Amino acid sequence: MTDSPRDEVVVAHIHEPLEVLLQHDGDWTLVLRREFPHPVEKLWRMITEPELLARWSPIVPDRALTSPGPATCRENPGDDPLDAEVLIADAPRKLVHRWGIDVVSWTISHVPSGSRLELRQQLSDHRPAAMYAGGWQVCLGRLAAEEDGVERERVVGERAWAYGCQALIEHHQATLDGATNQEVQQR
Repeated sequence: MTDSPRDEVVVAHIHEPLEVLLQHDGDWTLVLRREFPHPVEKLWRMITEPELLARWSPIVPDRALTSPGPATCRENPGDDPLDAEVLIADAPRKLVHRWGIDVVSWTISHVPSGSRLELRQQLSDHRPAAMYAGGWQVCLGRLAAEEDGVERERVVGERAWAYGCQALIEHHQATLDGATNQEVQQR
């Protein structure tokens, strides 16, 4: 699977500017911000509707994430389920959900070029922050490449390595390494 050709449109979007912060104020929070060419309403659907999440996301819920309440998520149909729960669904601006033990918050705002997404993932331990940042960078790049009517590969799991996830993790590790009680920013 990792030997098949990469979608170069997705590769280009993966390497677009991404702001990455690691904050610590009692808890660790990984913050990623980037702009998308999609209007706010389309980006909202892409982060809440299972059939659209299945095109780009590492998690696919068993229901739309448009109202508070429990959900079950899987990366792939045969995988063991992971408990999730929507805590806040304020369409089309804010989604907060629990994903396993982590809380993930998505805030969408309008910008002239489309929309801006801020993803905040609370972490119980800062050590995997670079791994999460690299993985999210690949997934958000795939999300940015989304076009109506164009089939693109879903880049999750092992396939992310073919899209440079390891190098991204190493880059984020070098930048975030040693971050304690401070905010670290990188491009």
